[in-house]
Amino acid sequence: MNDPYLNELRDDFEGYSNQLKKLKNKLLKTSSPELQAKIIKQIDSVANKMEGNQKQSAKVTKSRIKERKTKSKGKN
Repeated sequence: MNDPYLNELRDDFEGYSNQLKKLKNKLLKTSSPELQAKIIKQIDSVANKMEGNQKQSAKVTKSRIKERKTKSKGKN
């Protein structure tokens, strides 16, 4: 399904994924407990954003499918 809003959500998700990879590498390289705690909080924040993004994507996809079904029924 090619939808501008869904494409935007997909791009956002990829951005979050890249952020997580970078944070993971930072976490593995640091030995400071304070810095590790800060990075873990950032990882949690990005993970929560990703979860919200996925929920929104699912809602929009269901809505778009419903719209298509309604339009196709209206044509018959």
